[in-house]
Amino acid sequence: MTTAPARWNEYHTPTALADALAILAQHGDRARIIAGGTDLILDMEGGHTPGVDVLVDVTRIAGMDEIRETDAGIVLGANVTHAQIEKSPLLKKHAACLVESCGVVGGPQVRNVATIGGNVAHALPAADGTIGLLALDAEVEVCSLEGGEVERRWQPLLSLFAGPGRNTLGPAQIVGGFRFAPRTSGQASAFDRIMRPQGVALPILGLAAWLQLAEDGQRIAAARIAIGPAGPIPFRATDAEAVLTAVPAFDDDVLAAVIAAAQAQVQLRTSRHRASKEYRHEMVGVLLGRVLRSALERAQHS
Repeated sequence: MTTAPARWNEYHTPTALADALAILAQHGDRARIIAGGTDLILDMEGGHTPGVDVLVDVTRIAGMDEIRETDAGIVLGANVTHAQIEKSPLLKKHAACLVESCGVVGGPQVRNVATIGGNVAHALPAADGTIGLLALDAEVEVCSLEGGEVERRWQPLLSLFAGPGRNTLGPAQIVGGFRFAPRTSGQASAFDRIMRPQGVALPILGLAAWLQLAEDGQRIAAARIAIGPAGPIPFRATDAEAVLTAVPAFDDDVLAAVIAAAQAQVQLRTSRHRASKEYRHEMVGVLLGRVLRSALERAQHS
């Protein structure tokens, strides 16, 4: 009888961030962080990721599963699940695009255990939660151990991405959480995606937008548009944002110009599991129309 190879040899469940970082520092490249495990375990079982010597389960670390409003903004711990985000009244008020993006990840069973930290750290450009956070201009908290003490550093979300499936974290670093500014009057966000139902509902294209109306309630004073997958890392459609904020009011002609700018800037490719480059090119326009109109209506009623 053939025995399946061991996926790991040690499994640690630290209850303090400093202890988790110390274990990672001790084992280096032989250790991996696990939370929900919805990506890592499947990748191991499928042979896409080799087995590791040590798994460090971070789900018992106090405070990393909390959603709260602070003086520094809305803060989400890295262990917050997609189901928590989907149900949070605070996030429904301040981060509609994040609630909507996390609400379409997998099925209910997946959302109950999959964490926002894992979604981001897995570094896939199509990750729905990442796209929502990017539209909110979120920062990521990177934690490391310096002289036996936990050092916490906030940095731009995009600084975490090195390429498809590759993040910039060192072997003894952990994502602690995320933060973004609370919504104020005249601001709103929205998310939508087109997906191929194949058990895990593979995203063909996802798009989130955040808008800030000027005092006249007509001009869009600021905008952020995030699209994925539209390049090797999560993508901000900055050219489309510039078009949107350069006009006195939003109308169909402006939408057409915004779509053209986004389509010219994105880096799309054909995927046999998802869709062709040409189809995705057209869907950029479809999703932009839906999401901008939704975000604009919400901003006007905020």
